Amino acid sequence: MTVTETFSTLYGQAPDGVWAAPGRVNLIGEHTDYNDGFVMPFALPHTATAAVRRRDDGVLRLHSADVDGPPVELRLDTLTPEARWTDYVAGVAWALRDAGHAVGGADVHIESTVPTGAGLSSSAALEVVTALALNDLYELGLKRGQLARLCQRAENVFVGAPTGIMDQTASACCTDGHALFLDTRDLAQRQVPFDLGALGLRLLVVDTQVKHAHSDGEYGKRRAGCETGAASLGVTALRDIAYEDLDAALDRLDDAEVRRLVRHIVTENRRVERVIELLSAGDVRAIGPVLTEGHASLRDDFRISCRELDLVVDTALSSGALGARMTGGGFGGSAIVLVEAASADTVTKAVEAGFAEAGFTAPRVFTAVPSPGARRLA
Repeated sequence: MTVTETFSTLYGQAPDGVWAAPGRVNLIGEHTDYNDGFVMPFALPHTATAAVRRRDDGVLRLHSADVDGPPVELRLDTLTPEARWTDYVAGVAWALRDAGHAVGGADVHIESTVPTGAGLSSSAALEVVTALALNDLYELGLKRGQLARLCQRAENVFVGAPTGIMDQTASACCTDGHALFLDTRDLAQRQVPFDLGALGLRLLVVDTQVKHAHSDGEYGKRRAGCETGAASLGVTALRDIAYEDLDAALDRLDDAEVRRLVRHIVTENRRVERVIELLSAGDVRAIGPVLTEGHASLRDDFRISCRELDLVVDTALSSGALGARMTGGGFGGSAIVLVEAASADTVTKAVEAGFAEAGFTAPRVFTAVPSPGARRLA
């Protein structure tokens, strides 16, 4: 059945509309978003699709095709986190109402093709599709950037995951065939053409099948360490440390772990700038080594890689890839691999063989295609 047909079966009437919001891959700029830095994601064709009907009795009924059982019924005036998937949807309704927007309830059915726990922002897709639907149904008039901010607040405050603004902005604002250069301090955006196929290139996503959760302690520890570093250096955020001043800044820090975190953020911001420069000059293949540098920094300085992610990167590079790195929050999830299109199968088979030899769960590999952001489908 279609998402509309399933909604009608569940709730006994047709939805008011159908919306979709994508997951994302981050090309470069990892953990920089909560440091007021630069990021460069693009939207995937994988989406969370929601059929939604407005209701005005203060009731929120939520159903997911991925979860057995009837719809979960919640009351808007007593919403509290329940440590399950519904928090990402209910949290958006909570954030909208907390900001003073009149949301009276909804029936929701969601079907998602975004892999969960893979570092591809499945949670942001849930949040953004909910926000876009409620914004339309209640005629709130909020712009995409405002919706992204409210979705971030839902994840930070209601869900309890200390994520930055990148994932929600990417899902809400990316455009077809482009990567999004986002300054997370002032939220300035630039759509950068990113058509790899026309150049005989591919960007592979390798989902290691190692699950991660942003709300666990390790992600929060990294964020707290970055905030400690900024405070010790007397700046608002690590974005304020210029790359040219990095060595002098590191000399002022006594804590070795904080030094490593600071070094990653400052060098990662510079890597985003380098990728922009190379793409603007049309030298797309040259971004490969920059991606690989980013992985080394995430592995050695930020220390959020894992054996499976390192195996993807090392095997891909030894099999002819132009560059590779982990993407997302870390501790599992996915890696991206830039390859010549003619080498894609060779690199994929080498990675799959490497996983089999190591006794790891077989990875899921697919080609990332820059796709549209959130939109209304019907």
